[in-house]
Amino acid sequence: MANRMTLSERLQHPVKQWIKAIVWCILYILFIAWVGNFWWLLLLPLIFDAFITKFIPWTWWKNSKNKYVRGIMSWVDAIVFALVAVYFINLFLFQNYQIPSSSLEKTLLVGDFLFVSKASYGPRIPNTPLSLPLVQNTLPIVNTKSFIEHPQWKYRRLAGIDNIKRNDIVVFNFPTGDTVPLKCVNPDYYSTCYHTGRDYAFNIGLNIEKDSNKADIYQSYGRRIVAANPEKFGEIVYRPVDKRDNYVKRCIGLPGDKVQIIENQVYVNGLAQPHFSGIQFNYFVQTDGTDITKDIQKELGISNEDFQYYNQMPPEFAQEKGFDPNIRVYIFPLTNQAKEKLQSYSFVKKIVITKSNDFNKYDDVFPLGNNYGWSRDNYGPINIPKCGQTFELTLKNLPIYERAIAVYENNKLEVKDGKIFINDIETRYYTFKMDYYWMMGDNRHNSADSRYWGFVPEDHIVGRPVFVWLSLDKDKGWFNGKIRWKRLFTNAEH
Repeated sequence: MANRMTLSERLQHPVKQWIKAIVWCILYILFIAWVGNFWWLLLLPLIFDAFITKFIPWTWWKNSKNKYVRGIMSWVDAIVFALVAVYFINLFLFQNYQIPSSSLEKTLLVGDFLFVSKASYGPRIPNTPLSLPLVQNTLPIVNTKSFIEHPQWKYRRLAGIDNIKRNDIVVFNFPTGDTVPLKCVNPDYYSTCYHTGRDYAFNIGLNIEKDSNKADIYQSYGRRIVAANPEKFGEIVYRPVDKRDNYVKRCIGLPGDKVQIIENQVYVNGLAQPHFSGIQFNYFVQTDGTDITKDIQKELGISNEDFQYYNQMPPEFAQEKGFDPNIRVYIFPLTNQAKEKLQSYSFVKKIVITKSNDFNKYDDVFPLGNNYGWSRDNYGPINIPKCGQTFELTLKNLPIYERAIAVYENNKLEVKDGKIFINDIETRYYTFKMDYYWMMGDNRHNSADSRYWGFVPEDHIVGRPVFVWLSLDKDKGWFNGKIRWKRLFTNAEH
């Protein structure tokens, strides 16, 4: 009977219904103007129809005489609406994010759940539009991809409320997370291949540490070994930009900045940067034999994950550091405030900051295999590319920028007979198409950050953490302080 209604009859609705229809149509038009894809206006009649004309029987199931059909379809209707709403909210407005590691302690803690604003820096039009909401790249339990790789849309970002400022805490997609061996996600694929290849070269007696092409040689060996051992490294998968794992770090360097680290002090454009209250470094600590108890750990804010010790330090190493080799030596991170508190204990005899080569003769910082003499504690100077900025390329600085040029900006990059070719044209210069950022963790000696994998391109930026809405301490039980109540709804940047 409804299908035989005339158009004038279909337009007979209370004023309230017309107001709802007009409001939704206006909101939809404003959304399209923001997105900038006016083809979506073709869907406007569907919204009008859902409220007013109702040519399409959107709620046909409500008229069904079968109560089971009505019951099931009411649930389907609610679930579909919720999924669509969550998809668009998650895509354009905000996202939930959990802190998985201690790289930003004590600013953000392991177990913090963050409300991340995507509108702050402008939400991205998705590279991978066909994906399920609420999961980043893998469906839990079944462990399969949560997205369909095709189609892939080009990078485009909508207008945001603000721009990234120096020292902002930023959530971004992991730049070197494009290729992932599923059983070995940390370190990243390229570091895993490099380390594996280097170990193999060492085992066969191949000494190429001084070879300018050692990085390529190690990578070549490593890729073959990783691919040939799926039982150890797992299946190797590719992930588009927006489906790479989310990381959160502090933005130390902006596009166009020059960053350098000298004895753990960060300099940007020649100026020493302030130490935030949450910044911490690893220290060796020796007492008179008195144990550092869990109560002292709690006072200093040291998690079990970061608390280590030598029962007996190697004598030569102990002598170098000025420690008694017969007394336990602890290793853990401290903020300046925690360090001062620890020094006030009478039983503490010596506190010495750790160095990058204390545990490994190799300090494999970005770019892997470089011969610059850089380390975790003494790094750079390095220039951060800015959109429209032209860099002179040399064989010496090419390793720093080759991934940005070839991978992030999708160019063919080759070196032939000592000459650099981009897209088959010999050149000494390159003009960057995107802005890049330098990200570091506040837990400076326990952070895999730009010092190890390089620049973060602008198309990888996700958003800004606004506040902590939940915080769980993994070292405690539910009835023993599991929930950090004082952190709930606190500012995520302080």
